[in-house]
Amino acid sequence: MKRFNSILIANRGEIACRVIRTAKELGYRVVAVYSDADAAAPHVQLADEAVRIGPGPAGESYLLAERIIEAAIASGAEAIHPGYGFLSENAAFAAAVEAAGLVFIGPSAEAIEVMGNKAESKRRMIAAGVPCVPGYQGHDQSDQSLLIEAAKIRLPLMVKAAAGGGGRGMRLVHDQAELATAIKLARAEAESAFGSGELILEKAIIQPRHVEIQVFADSFGNTVHLGERDCSVQRRHQKVIEEAPCPIMTPELREQMGQSAIAAARSVNYRGAGTVEFLLDSSGAFYFLEMNTRLQVEHPVTELVTGLDLVALQIAVAQGEPLGLEQADIRLEGHAIEVRLYTEDPSQDFLPASGAVELWQPASAVGLRIDSGICSGQSMSPFYDSMVAKLVGYGPTREVARLRLIAGLKETVLFGTPNNARFLIQCLEKQQFIDARVTTGFIAEEFSQADLADPLPEFSDVAVAAVLELRLEHNQLFQRALGVSHNLRDWTSASSLVSRKKYQFDELSYDLAISPEGSDSYRVTGMVAATDTGESPTVVVTLSQLQDTNAQLLVDGKAITATYRSPKKGQLYCSIEGRSAFFKDLIILDGLVDEAVGGGRVISPMHGLLLDVLVVPGDLVVKGQVLAVLEAMKMHYEITAEIDG
Repeated sequence: MKRFNSILIANRGEIACRVIRTAKELGYRVVAVYSDADAAAPHVQLADEAVRIGPGPAGESYLLAERIIEAAIASGAEAIHPGYGFLSENAAFAAAVEAAGLVFIGPSAEAIEVMGNKAESKRRMIAAGVPCVPGYQGHDQSDQSLLIEAAKIRLPLMVKAAAGGGGRGMRLVHDQAELATAIKLARAEAESAFGSGELILEKAIIQPRHVEIQVFADSFGNTVHLGERDCSVQRRHQKVIEEAPCPIMTPELREQMGQSAIAAARSVNYRGAGTVEFLLDSSGAFYFLEMNTRLQVEHPVTELVTGLDLVALQIAVAQGEPLGLEQADIRLEGHAIEVRLYTEDPSQDFLPASGAVELWQPASAVGLRIDSGICSGQSMSPFYDSMVAKLVGYGPTREVARLRLIAGLKETVLFGTPNNARFLIQCLEKQQFIDARVTTGFIAEEFSQADLADPLPEFSDVAVAAVLELRLEHNQLFQRALGVSHNLRDWTSASSLVSRKKYQFDELSYDLAISPEGSDSYRVTGMVAATDTGESPTVVVTLSQLQDTNAQLLVDGKAITATYRSPKKGQLYCSIEGRSAFFKDLIILDGLVDEAVGGGRVISPMHGLLLDVLVVPGDLVVKGQVLAVLEAMKMHYEITAEIDG
């Protein structure tokens, strides 16, 4: 095994930042790679050196193995850490790294190849005696053959891409009439995402828990498991919340699943960090799902309950060192819960969002870990996955971890692009989650479209935003004025000074009158108008302290903290206890309100690649009919008609 002193991180975003931090703490020289879209990204700033590898699209940069290897050789890096995603589970890339005389910080190319193919890995697991879901993983991939095999398995069933993961190329089929379309879409998505259209079929285990086992192995035959993670809270087969340990796990079940995971790893002579994923049904039976031959997104929860640094262990094993751990050494202490923060809009079916980050201000509290890869002022590119950070709550009990995580989410601020922070808080506050009764059907069962709709701001929050905006305007005027005392703020020799602000949120409008009332206090009276109702509430807002992005206030005597950002005059982002909104003062903006798109036009909900148009000019269409298929942020989306036409 070749020794090394410098590491190139073949990734971006939060995982690149996370690996860089451990590598630098261990004394390694670290090289980052970046595309044009990431030239100013945090991982570039953290590294000792950074190498440009191409334009923004991943297919022209992060997915080009030859560019990564060229960057490593040119920078003098001796090893490559792939992170997760991109080339991390590409067997040809791992082999090419080794062929170039570099060390691949991960398993062998052979292990990646076997476990990276769901069909081959399932055949290998059956041979190793690991429990597997009944299904079809044969070599005959014709549509006709898949339809015949599906009839043997019977509905409901899962159509899955044999390569890759992350929920891509995966369809759940309940109706025989949907099967042919599901096969077509899954195959197309698999070919686009993984370069292979091979599919497998599996009997659908309805509403199971998704429980995975973290394994670690060295080059000397030592293999251990580091306990389990419950990843049952999912959306579109992608994990949203993960926790360790699994809240319903027993010592006996952990031993059985752990030994099955170790058997799976040993069957391919595994080396390094890997995760064996299982479906766990209500009877306690579990079935092999897949093995991820890399570091998982959710590895921090395992680190917190075991006290181990998994990246440090990866590097040590890659250096040829023995693992230094036996199964008896692994102790799970406390509880950790992780949520994934995405730039996406839950109110619009979780559509990924791109744009500028006006303010990124992560919380800082006891028992809270945040791994992120963004910074204020950064532009979120449509080329990559929309996950920007992970927040992890840790405590002696599951409930302490949950409460700490909720508090951390409410304090964390991401302005400038839609995100799922409020949705994550809703998940953590659902009684079914509190009672640890979640399955993979949790989100579908617990959330209606109304739950996901953006809430309209409360009057007290609108009043706070109006006072903040008014004070910022005053401060700008004072900066331009010469010789004017601050004591003259809000003073007039004429009648009472009244300022006006007007905000519109869908059908709800707030027309506010703001009057000074003593030192740094304002009486805010408003006309709140909806479709057919109106009221005129009043609150007194006192500004206790104003800093660059935070303000301390009293609202009718109640102390609150507001985080804010004003990108330009008349615009203000404001977050109070996790309630965030974007305020546009219609008085300053001359009463101009963004017009909603209408008139029957079909508008793509995001930037992406148009893969297929399913209608031609002159066709009659009905509401809900699929008109086109779009690829964006690694997923395929169906664009449907909103009206008949």
